[in-house]
Amino acid sequence: MLKVGIVGFGFMGQTHYKCWKKVEGAEVAAICDVNPNIEEDTKRAVGNIGDGQEEVDFSSLNVYTDFDKMLSDEKLDAVSITLPTYLHPDNAIKALSAGVNVMCEKPMALNSRECARMIAETERSGKILQIGHCVRFWPEYAKAKEIIDSGEYGKVIAGTFQRLGAPPTWSIDNWFLDEQRSGGVALDLHIHDTDYVQYLFGMPKAVCSVGAKGPGGGLIHISTQYLYDNYTAITAEGGWGMTPSFGFEMSFNIVLEKATLVYDLTRTPMFRICPAEGEAFTPEVEKSDGWLLQIAHFARAVSGAKVEEITTLAQSMNSVKIIEAEKESASKGMKVVIK
Repeated sequence: MLKVGIVGFGFMGQTHYKCWKKVEGAEVAAICDVNPNIEEDTKRAVGNIGDGQEEVDFSSLNVYTDFDKMLSDEKLDAVSITLPTYLHPDNAIKALSAGVNVMCEKPMALNSRECARMIAETERSGKILQIGHCVRFWPEYAKAKEIIDSGEYGKVIAGTFQRLGAPPTWSIDNWFLDEQRSGGVALDLHIHDTDYVQYLFGMPKAVCSVGAKGPGGGLIHISTQYLYDNYTAITAEGGWGMTPSFGFEMSFNIVLEKATLVYDLTRTPMFRICPAEGEAFTPEVEKSDGWLLQIAHFARAVSGAKVEEITTLAQSMNSVKIIEAEKESASKGMKVVIK
């Protein structure tokens, strides 16, 4: 039985809790959060997809406000780190150095330099660190990659990816909207699609981005073209500027030589293959979500099973590097080569 702790118990912490409860051979033994009113505040967590809420049996959990004490007292096999982004490196390194495997929410860190620190400690400790790029595991996105890799419908010609919503004002003291703590819309939201672009096509040679600023002067919307040697037209945009009544959209349109792959969370059906010949249809996908699938994958790896390599630490760091280039491009109004 894997003994698991969760560090940070906001929306994502509760989402991880809900997922871990469904993983056979694992139990959540403890949570750590500095909020002294965590039991009451747990009832109000919200997010973009799903409500994140599930009845939490606090009587079955040891609750800590000190991560060091949790690590020393609990003898954990693994922790989920679901803290604000700026806290990821130090806390992941602390857990790894204590001999605990780490499932860390995305993005890996605020910058690639901090990512490198996390990788170095992972290699030194011999433990597993997995970054929560859940879109790679999301059933429709995973199926799209499978279809592309199969070559059944020919090569990719173009792809557009979108992730749009209202400002995320549900976090404690609005840390999402503080770029010094979250990395802002590009690193917190848009990185989902940046990482998926990398997953499908590898590292772009350069990016060309434009950004729009909100009333407070911070970046609120970004649109990027990813430049490859094969001249495919790949773009992605992410924004926190939509009105609350808009809701949330995550979508893609991928144009292949013999079909178009379409996904839109707001449509019914959400996912379709539109072949050059014949009617559009919806393929079978796993009946789950990316959060549960990535945590189950991590649990199997921690238990010693041989698992498919879906995401690597080098790729997670590279996604942060791409975002760094995108921000520079949007700021300078010019193409930026990725080194």
